[in-house]
Amino acid sequence: MPLTGFHLRHTVSKIRIPCTLRGFFNAAPTPSFLSLHHAPFNQPPSTFSSLLHQFSNTLIHVKSVHAQIIKNWVSTENFLASKLIRAYADLGFLGTARKVFDQCPLLETIVCNAMMAGFLRNQQHMEVPKLFKKMGSCNVEIDSYTCNFALKACTSLLDDEIGMEIVGTVVGRGFHLHPFVGSSMVNFLVKCGYLDDAREVFDGMPEKDVACWNSIIGGYVQEGHFEEAIRIFLEMVGFAIRPSPVTMTSLLKACGENGLQKHGMCAHGCVLALGMGNDVFVLTSLVDMYSNLGDTNSAALVFNSMCSRSLISWNAMISGYVKNGNVSESFALFRRLVQSGYGFDSGTLMSLIQGCSQTSDLETGKILHACVLRKGLESNLVLPTAIVDMYSKCGAIKQATIVFRRIGKKNVVTWTAMLVGLSQNGYAEDALKLFCQMQEENVAANIVTLVSLVHCCAHLGSLQKGRSVHAHLIRHGYAFDVVSMSALIDMYAKCGKIHSAEKLFNNGFRLKDVILCNSMIMGYGMHGLGHYALRVYDRMIEERLKPNQTTFVSLLTACSHSGLVEEGKALFHCMERAHNIKPQDKHYACLVDLLGRAGHVEEADALVKQMPFEPSTPVLESLLSGCRTHKNTNMGIQIADRLISLDYLNSGIYVMLSNIYAEAKRWESVNYVRGLMRMQGLKKTPGYSLIEVGNQVYTFFANDNSNPYWTDICQLIENLRLVVEAEGYIPDTSCVLRDVNEPMKVKLLWGHSERLAIAFGLLSTPYGSLIRITKNLRVCVDCHTVTKYISKVVQREIIVRDANRFHHFVNGECSCHDFW
Repeated sequence: MPLTGFHLRHTVSKIRIPCTLRGFFNAAPTPSFLSLHHAPFNQPPSTFSSLLHQFSNTLIHVKSVHAQIIKNWVSTENFLASKLIRAYADLGFLGTARKVFDQCPLLETIVCNAMMAGFLRNQQHMEVPKLFKKMGSCNVEIDSYTCNFALKACTSLLDDEIGMEIVGTVVGRGFHLHPFVGSSMVNFLVKCGYLDDAREVFDGMPEKDVACWNSIIGGYVQEGHFEEAIRIFLEMVGFAIRPSPVTMTSLLKACGENGLQKHGMCAHGCVLALGMGNDVFVLTSLVDMYSNLGDTNSAALVFNSMCSRSLISWNAMISGYVKNGNVSESFALFRRLVQSGYGFDSGTLMSLIQGCSQTSDLETGKILHACVLRKGLESNLVLPTAIVDMYSKCGAIKQATIVFRRIGKKNVVTWTAMLVGLSQNGYAEDALKLFCQMQEENVAANIVTLVSLVHCCAHLGSLQKGRSVHAHLIRHGYAFDVVSMSALIDMYAKCGKIHSAEKLFNNGFRLKDVILCNSMIMGYGMHGLGHYALRVYDRMIEERLKPNQTTFVSLLTACSHSGLVEEGKALFHCMERAHNIKPQDKHYACLVDLLGRAGHVEEADALVKQMPFEPSTPVLESLLSGCRTHKNTNMGIQIADRLISLDYLNSGIYVMLSNIYAEAKRWESVNYVRGLMRMQGLKKTPGYSLIEVGNQVYTFFANDNSNPYWTDICQLIENLRLVVEAEGYIPDTSCVLRDVNEPMKVKLLWGHSERLAIAFGLLSTPYGSLIRITKNLRVCVDCHTVTKYISKVVQREIIVRDANRFHHFVNGECSCHDFW
């Protein structure tokens, strides 16, 4: 339908012409409005074009001119139609603009381009590709502006299918050589992930505007190629192209995320030299850059120097403090934010919740959770996920579970947060069950999920489930990632399959990663293979792979579990001399443990006294353990008293002191220590043993008659007792730290959790198969002795992993050679 058929609600004669337009019509050389009204055919289209150009700021003005266009019978001019479309679209009346477009008598490039521009300005990006296709089907000429608008729309939509068709048209017609089209094309290719193609177009452009440079620099930053982004920036400056705030933001991000401190400071200088010292957007990027570089002092200086700040600026500084462990400063800044009247948003709360996770600040975390609920932000999935993680990190797994269950649609990050929380709080079996639910809901696991499951399997000693997760990692292409391989090495080692761990390590050593080596060293140490651990270290030195602090913790632990005293001492002394690694508290704890286990308690005590800083709880606990093992009661009591004054809520210290008194048969002192524990509300960690049978993990506690197989287990244990006693086994009742008679002590020994698990394993597995037990505490001397006898009489290999290390029992012998 032609444009002349388009009638406004009021007739043209009744439209009230604003006084400004009346003045325009009366001005020379343009005829007056009255003469136009009476002589409609004698005004050229240029008159109305000028009117639309000057009076397009309000709807009534545009409608008035539109009315005169219709009345003067020049509405068939597509040139004027395009001006009207633009005027209506600019004012946000896209529907009216669309009616003008639909009523054009001929579909021409000029009106199509105007309509496309209107769609873009009003965020109707989906309509642009449709119009582009319609132009093609109607044989309407497509020019550089058409392609430019279409590319911008496809960029916003991230529609690479249609976008690549338009790219073909652009290249085919040579429009990519036009600066503005080439810039849009580069931006489209970058946003849709075709960085190499974007670079090829960019390099081939004879002229590039600043937007084009910004697109390619931003693309390299987005992909993590920070050095290349900086190189292109320097090339841009070399061509005398003045950087814009967008350029500087990308450059600052590149410096911050690549750890380029000096480059970042130079970029800061550029910001000031370019006169951007008051640009909130750029200064916020500076705050973020310095935070990423770990320089919160410089970030705070920039933040405090800002004349005006947006909420994004406040959030950047708060987040920077949290990222760098300055949690108290982040809350102080939050108080300033609230007092300033800016308010806060989900981004602010997110950073603060992460701060509570870092510091395990449960009470503040609960307050922030209440803020989320009061502001109605729980629908933002990121926040509930962070809250689940916060409660988990604070040990409040019950609250974490409640929040998790209340979340409606969960993504993989939410599931993983809950799964990791269960795993880290000792609920490994629940974590594995949760993974099964996750699979039932068809949520695809990511690498973090699967690595967490590997750690769960390692904790449980569940080899079958561990192998299943390993298969998941292979199927998803994550198996050869360093983090995955390290976790798998640890899992196989903790499940007693040291050869499988060794095979994985040898396959992955080509990656030459210190994390892999540390995992293998720790695995060898658990199995008492200290010499093998030292070989890995030697291999690292040969390959010029620099060991770190964790390497020496693993090495010293391996030496401790293998009785390699001189080797361990030599490693400790070469840390700083050969590798410039200053021994930390954890290294002293390992060396004290090494000396204490080997019976060098006096030397360990002398080492503690010579330490360059006050010994921490782990150091003194290692010394206390040595005192208990080698019956140095007096020193043990002194160390325990010192420990209690340092960490009076540590139940393990009270238990160890109680055991020292019990071994010395000082029962009154035992009762006194247990009374202290009750006063503090502390409980002894119950001992338990795990065994995997038929892809299910069974848990046994000492003398736990709630097990459905209790009768059969008791019968088998009685039979085992008779057989091993006939073989020469004599119970060592000194392991029973209770004031009861000898027959009761023997009965209590046979109720220990690992014996129940072994009996269940003998009942539930095929004759001759391996039995694998995982125990949460150190295996006692008598259980160690009786397990050697059992392995001989039943002709089975029994592997027991206790809190310290592995014991491989075969034919009456243990791999630890009675040193653990």
